[in-house]
Amino acid sequence: MTVATKAVRVVIADDQTLFRAGLARLLNEDPRVDVIGQAIDGADAAKLAAKLKPDVVLMDLKMPNLDGIEATRQIVEADPSVKVLILTTFETDNHVIQALKVGASGYVLKDSSAEAIVSSIVAVMSGERVMASAVANRVLEMLTGTTTPKEFYDGLTNREIEILKLLANGMANKQIAYRLKISEKTVRNHVSNTYEKLGIYDRSQAVLYAVKKGLVEV
Repeated sequence: MTVATKAVRVVIADDQTLFRAGLARLLNEDPRVDVIGQAIDGADAAKLAAKLKPDVVLMDLKMPNLDGIEATRQIVEADPSVKVLILTTFETDNHVIQALKVGASGYVLKDSSAEAIVSSIVAVMSGERVMASAVANRVLEMLTGTTTPKEFYDGLTNREIEILKLLANGMANKQIAYRLKISEKTVRNHVSNTYEKLGIYDRSQAVLYAVKKGLVEV
């Protein structure tokens, strides 16, 4: 005999009206979910979460007035029983990592099917962490200390990661050497080691890697 479970009460926070309303309509078609509120920005999300006491807040990250990271922090601090699930377009967006650090229970990609989003909501309610891919699991492991940054960044040392960041932000070898108080030759050695480990050949590929790993803002 199956026991009917109570629908999960959800608030959607996203500044794009069409996306927010469309997602609410799709989710409400599933009996496992009841969308009880829609917030237009982070400040609105924090207010609605305090007033409506939802089970889960689906939170966009980049919103006006108060971004999703700060809103997540406020909601979780005010009521740790509210789960926050990040809505994002990037799998390893640096903002996602920050949101996980302040208490989000995971994230879903915005182009996921409604079924996948509902499954994620249900999983979060049962205490699971929800990630969109294997890469994300490694991000989480890194945050919780079960893997080292070296494993996540394909064997790069902390110094190589540091130089890669500066490189991706447009600094020349000379500037990097000055910033880190090391010789230009040492910088060149680190850069060539980094290229070798990553199997890449030029700066543009290094920038792309840094963006994918959330080392630089885009």
